[in-house]
Amino acid sequence: MSRTCTLRGNPLNLAGPQLKPGDKAPEAVLSKSLVDTVRISETGGKTRIFSVVPSLDTPVCAQQTKKFNEAAAQMSGVDFYTISCDLPTAQARFCGAEGIDKERFRVLSDHRATSFGQAYGTLIPDLRIECRAVFVVDASGVIRYAEYVPEVANHPNYDAVLACARECAK
Repeated sequence: MSRTCTLRGNPLNLAGPQLKPGDKAPEAVLSKSLVDTVRISETGGKTRIFSVVPSLDTPVCAQQTKKFNEAAAQMSGVDFYTISCDLPTAQARFCGAEGIDKERFRVLSDHRATSFGQAYGTLIPDLRIECRAVFVVDASGVIRYAEYVPEVANHPNYDAVLACARECAK
């Protein structure tokens, strides 16, 4: 079955599965820099929020990233990640300009092979960007919250994401 999201009302096809709570978090390889990578399995041990955005250079994506960065400063036991297909150098520039705390909040790139987008069902292949989505993964690697925002220009449900993460981190 074909999955879609919309961008300003225009339908866009999504690649990959639609994950749901209870699913095991799939493996994917993301870039920390132009040369260094990290596997999803290497991020375990704590509750994790994977905030997926199309591009940090857009207003809603920037707001989403800043909102979760602020939450990261107030929550213990939860690791926060933003994932996009932006180049790692562009992500680093954004983090520096916006004062993103890289010790508490990590920004990772799916630009190389889009393995995250394909494994988590967030890839918009025609544009080679991710749709807007958020996943909460518990310390044992099980997805506890999955939200694919139907309209890419809209925000996710921050309250629901953070409530789930707090509950998982107890």
